Amino acid sequence: MGEQDPGGGRKTAKAAKKAPGGTASGGGKEAVKKAVSAKKAAAKKVTAKKAIAKKPVVAPAKASVAAKGASAVKTVGAKPSTALVRRARRINRELAEVYPYAHPELDFDNSFQLLVATVLSAQTTDLRVNQTTPALFAKYPTPEDLAGANPEEVEEILRPCGFFRAKTRSVMGLSKALVENHGGEVPGRLEELVKLPGVGRKTAFVVLGNAFGRPGITVDTHFQRLVRRWQWTEQTDPDKIEAEIAALFPKSDWTDLSHHVIWHGRRICHARKPACGACPIAPLCPAYGEGETDPEKAKKLLKYEKGGFPGQRLKPPQAYLDAGGKPAPPLGAG
Repeated sequence: MGEQDPGGGRKTAKAAKKAPGGTASGGGKEAVKKAVSAKKAAAKKVTAKKAIAKKPVVAPAKASVAAKGASAVKTVGAKPSTALVRRARRINRELAEVYPYAHPELDFDNSFQLLVATVLSAQTTDLRVNQTTPALFAKYPTPEDLAGANPEEVEEILRPCGFFRAKTRSVMGLSKALVENHGGEVPGRLEELVKLPGVGRKTAFVVLGNAFGRPGITVDTHFQRLVRRWQWTEQTDPDKIEAEIAALFPKSDWTDLSHHVIWHGRRICHARKPACGACPIAPLCPAYGEGETDPEKAKKLLKYEKGGFPGQRLKPPQAYLDAGGKPAPPLGAG
């Protein structure tokens, strides 16, 4: 069986380590490799544990800050450059000289009529609404009257406005809400207006600015198109457009700014063929050349009073008439 070493197997291991080319020597090398591998694995585990321990301290903190910043983007954007502010305000001043009589182009005698007319103006023209609402308000002059109306009769009156069933539900629903929650009166606060059926921020600002004298920016399709053409904003979401444009002007300018931009969009800076050659702010416009630049050809593209056509209102303000504007024809005329 061979001689045993007093120290157990150590002598045999040493002898095996010294033996050249023996199998025991190969096993020793393998043991050394395993020991080295074990040390490396242990070191990796320690490093991994340290990394895991650090993650909760750093990464989540950064993530939470980013999330907070993202939610704030809706109302607070980057501060606009001084050059952009100056150019935007100059454009507004020029438009104020071109359209000194700019006004909301919906006919109304009180805040209730303006609220209903603005809701009806979705997906149609102000002119069509103005031709339709006289019959509606003659039959249902108050929120109480409209709230208790026969839906089929209201639908028949609103049919020319398009989407008449949905609009009937909206105007009757908001009338009921006014009666039940506001004593039949239109509230003068944004937070309360947007809770009414069919009323969004655009509609609310039209009512606040023109019935209550409280400044607001009306972001309709014309407004969106022009402020992007003028490079005042790159946003496409109406709420974000509103926030960025509001940062360019003092609050007192917001309502009139909306009228100036919308009037210009309807009359000269059209969606498909802007009349660049007849535009009074052409030298200030970064989008000049997108439309017809020849002055004579551009004049043929002008709409409404500048082209000899009536405006949107059947009962426009006197200042508009004094400037040469024409009232719109009633429904079915001509």
